[in-house]
Amino acid sequence: MSKYIAAIDQGTTSTRCILFNHQGKIVSVGQKEHEQIYPQPGWVEHNPEEIWKNTLEVIAIARIHVSATSSDIAAIGITNQRETTVAWNKRTGKPYHNALVWQDTRTTDLVAKYEKEGGLNQFRDITGLPVSTYFSGLKLQWLLENVSGLRADAEKGEALFGNMDTFLIWHLTGGVHGGIHVTDVTNASRTQLMNLRTLQWDQKMLDAYNIPAIMLPAIKSSSEIYGTVTNEVLPGVPVAGDLGDQHAALVGQTCFEPGMAKNTYGTGCFLVMNTGSEIKTSENGLLTTVAYQFGNNPVHYALEGSVAVTGALVQWVRDNLGLIKNSSDIEKLAKTVDDNGGAYFVPAFSGLYAPYWRNDARGVIAGLTRYVNKGHIARAVLEATAYQTLDVVNAMEQDSGIKLSSLRVDGGMVLNQLLMQFQSDILDTQVVSPAVAETTALGAAYAAGLAVGYWNNTDELRQNWAVAHTWSPEMPAVKRDELYRGWQKAVTKSYAWMD
Repeated sequence: MSKYIAAIDQGTTSTRCILFNHQGKIVSVGQKEHEQIYPQPGWVEHNPEEIWKNTLEVIAIARIHVSATSSDIAAIGITNQRETTVAWNKRTGKPYHNALVWQDTRTTDLVAKYEKEGGLNQFRDITGLPVSTYFSGLKLQWLLENVSGLRADAEKGEALFGNMDTFLIWHLTGGVHGGIHVTDVTNASRTQLMNLRTLQWDQKMLDAYNIPAIMLPAIKSSSEIYGTVTNEVLPGVPVAGDLGDQHAALVGQTCFEPGMAKNTYGTGCFLVMNTGSEIKTSENGLLTTVAYQFGNNPVHYALEGSVAVTGALVQWVRDNLGLIKNSSDIEKLAKTVDDNGGAYFVPAFSGLYAPYWRNDARGVIAGLTRYVNKGHIARAVLEATAYQTLDVVNAMEQDSGIKLSSLRVDGGMVLNQLLMQFQSDILDTQVVSPAVAETTALGAAYAAGLAVGYWNNTDELRQNWAVAHTWSPEMPAVKRDELYRGWQKAVTKSYAWMD
């Protein structure tokens, strides 16, 4: 039997390849950052060719660390930054334009047009999603309308569309020499072009967004063999798992039962609750999305609350304000004070996501007095992540009718003890981190491993899950309520900043 499963984790700031063993433990990692491109305010791009080159490099690095050959690796799973949109030519493999990143807001005018014509929720019944700058469909419409030659090539069947998972699978399985053009149900559910019930591209959505069906990938389950690697990095290894990053983290946290939830603290924050085979429509600004589908098994759905700016706020404080040298220094600075000094930081840099969905909001720091110093600002920066998570949990409990008993957490910010304790305090519930923190990559590995029989079933995966740390609430209810009222007041100050 092969020793390892490989997971490619194509994230917003870097691409990694992680090799896992049968116990779900990390045995090797390769990682490389890519450039963040900001052509103008609100526009965020990545170079897909740079990401593809980095992908090959990180696979080689991870393999070389443990002297692994193709025969040592049972399968590759892919997980990716969702909604990041790329269109490329199938004869040359060349992108028509840089990828439009999920944070990009250049489609604001299109959102306004659809809002005026039928309201932001006009497609929710089909797709589970509001009209927003967030999802891939509008980004693709923008590319088709603004990139010379793309629409003509798309209608001839020469231009291909995908999120980053589709782009990487196509290249890994042959590229211009017969690359497989596929995506999975989780990524497809984030385009706003897929029907949540049929799990197929919806003609009404394609008509509404004026997108040629011929350029779209085939929709597959999250766990099946899509093809095999054709290049020299891992020749002959099956590509057998595909999950958007937040869905992958849900799988990596083994949240296989309805009501189980996880929160990933990365560039943004993503709280996802498994709702089983039932589609739960949100009344509170959450997204209804696909959780995962393993092979021919029934699809599982989820409710999701997305917070645009969490870890990115710490980076902003580091890079734009220079208050800290390294992102990890934020905790030390925040610990120089006992509380936020009355200051709140609402990081609505590109609008507010769930549960507010305010495209007109922009970032504010509220409650400033002469007393407030950089320690208080640092604390307000960390607390913003916890407050935004509480906003989403409250909405999720109302929509699902399920009270959160504990929250499984993962992502880079989980190392921040001050933040995790405050998160437990403000939620008034236990916060639990797993022994293997890289749950996103692990979820992709699990999906690929299930497809090739490396793991037999989800019970085996559950046995791999272990607790690293548990934080329990310590804050008095009166203090909790007072702090949250201040946050809710600060949020309203960010509204209607943009006309």
